[in-house]
Amino acid sequence: MSAGQTETRTGTIKAVPVRHPGRWVAAVAVAVLAAMLVNNLITNEAYNWAEQLKYLFAPAVLEGVRTTIWLTVAAMLGGVLLGIVLALMRLSANPLLRGAAWVYVWVFRGTPLFTQLLIWGNIGALFPTLGLGIPFGPEFVTAQTNALYSAAAAAALGLLFNEAAYMAEIVRGGIQSVDTGQQEAASALGLTRAQTLRRIILPQAMRVIAPPTGNEAISMLKNTALVAAVPYTELTFTVQNIYSHTYQIIPMLVMACIWYLFLSSLMMIGQHYLERHYGKGYAR
Repeated sequence: MSAGQTETRTGTIKAVPVRHPGRWVAAVAVAVLAAMLVNNLITNEAYNWAEQLKYLFAPAVLEGVRTTIWLTVAAMLGGVLLGIVLALMRLSANPLLRGAAWVYVWVFRGTPLFTQLLIWGNIGALFPTLGLGIPFGPEFVTAQTNALYSAAAAAALGLLFNEAAYMAEIVRGGIQSVDTGQQEAASALGLTRAQTLRRIILPQAMRVIAPPTGNEAISMLKNTALVAAVPYTELTFTVQNIYSHTYQIIPMLVMACIWYLFLSSLMMIGQHYLERHYGKGYAR
């Protein structure tokens, strides 16, 4: 083939862009639905935006927000720490420790959180007194459970112990994602198992642990609404008290959703930077 023929054939090639009609149809559908939603938010009087603004920063609502935040923080901190212990038990060579951790995870993951909170709220009926003494023997100090136990403690413990079961599996998966050669290399350098875990295994495992932990924290923020089973007053319980007097059910529930969205958005930003920190050196 001559050079002239090559130039002529090359010059006749015409690139035709690939058409995607489905994308345009989907885009139009989304735009129409978005316009309908905005129109509904503006024209539907049932939202009663003035009523929402009236209570958005009311003292009772802000107290409910603070309660929701501290419950989330307490449950996640306690859940992460207990979850790490349970994960190490699951990975232990001791069959008794492995079995005990497995039973714990099985029970708390296999039963509804709402039901667990109901039990924690009525724990005094199961254990009327609490005491210190010799197992299966005499007790030296005893006290009524209801005198030592508050609704706040019941709510926090219920969320904490449930979260620990999920965090145990997340941490266990993160530890197992690290190559076993890391452990062998650390042993060869003379590091103890605790030092290896703290300095080598967990820092590498955090890349895998951080994303689901962030999701669990956001989920915990919303699960605090279930502590009404205790009962304990948080954001959702607070707005329920308000609309039981004002009968403005939808405005108060929408206002609560706005607060949850705001807090969740802040947590998502923190999760993004946390994942970026522990994801350094890995392809995205």
